[in-house]
Amino acid sequence: MTSAHRHGTAAASTPSCCAPGSLGPAAATGGLLQIGRRPRQPDPAPREAGRARSTRGQLSLPGGSFAMGDAHGEGYPGDGEGPVHEVTVSAFTIDATTVSNAAFATFVKATGHVTEAEALGVSAVFHLQLRAERADVLGAATGTPWWLVVRGADWRHPYGPASSITDRQNHPVVQVSWNDARAYADWAGKRLPTEAEWEYAARGGLDGARFPWGDDLLPRGRWNCNIWQGDFPRRNTADDGFVGTAPVKQYAPNAYGLYNTVGNVWEWCADWFAPDTYARRAGSRVVDPQGPAEPDAAGRRVMRGGSFLCHDSYCYRYRVAARSGNTPDSAASNVGFRCA
Repeated sequence: MTSAHRHGTAAASTPSCCAPGSLGPAAATGGLLQIGRRPRQPDPAPREAGRARSTRGQLSLPGGSFAMGDAHGEGYPGDGEGPVHEVTVSAFTIDATTVSNAAFATFVKATGHVTEAEALGVSAVFHLQLRAERADVLGAATGTPWWLVVRGADWRHPYGPASSITDRQNHPVVQVSWNDARAYADWAGKRLPTEAEWEYAARGGLDGARFPWGDDLLPRGRWNCNIWQGDFPRRNTADDGFVGTAPVKQYAPNAYGLYNTVGNVWEWCADWFAPDTYARRAGSRVVDPQGPAEPDAAGRRVMRGGSFLCHDSYCYRYRVAARSGNTPDSAASNVGFRCA
């Protein structure tokens, strides 16, 4: 299948199947919710002095140089996946998996942290996952009506107040904003990975490959990631075994030992997002980039990896080069994170 076939006419724009923007403040308009943005918050304070770092559950990567970006010309122009450029990262550690519900529950029990979705009282739920009474559905996200704005949706109730994580302790935590992820990382003595660290780790040493295991989506006919199969957004045939999230260690890890770096859930990174980030680096020797000093006009942080809602007919972002972003106070039922 060619890139043009995958993208169709959507390639000229930046489709957003995977995560709506901030839901607060929001105003009902014609049966929909207009998605508003909160005022930009200042960057979090530096880590508390003297706080011990922890590498529990992490893998040690030696660092090195790699070709960052889309080597196949398959990205959406507005995402800024090119040009491909050489980046060097220093040695670092990174979680083998995304943070699970069980791990996040430990953090909440220890700190009393209230997530932004809980504080707001609503969050975004994909329509086929909804577990809520009709009265709890306040509307649909403007432009992406498959995203419902649901009262009582939060990390403990990812699909609405009638859902639970009781039997999903080893699934990735979702309905967490960038700010929530940063709070967890600080508590754990860790941090969020930079976008460059994330891609270096996700590639598992395979420069230029589409996926963490190579270029073919189904090597030997086997699924290696959790994405959408069927007709998006109406019918998911779940050929890979899952309609929603999969356990954090469901598929084989990449060559560095990382699980599920594409598909399953989007992963927050430390960097501000800007479509021209790579273009600014062209011709320069890039070592340990931290991303732009300022966000784009939408005020977004980088998200990587795609999710179980990605489908090549609409959102071909389950590739290691693919990048997207969202406001740091946004949360949805397919967004999580891992720490470095």
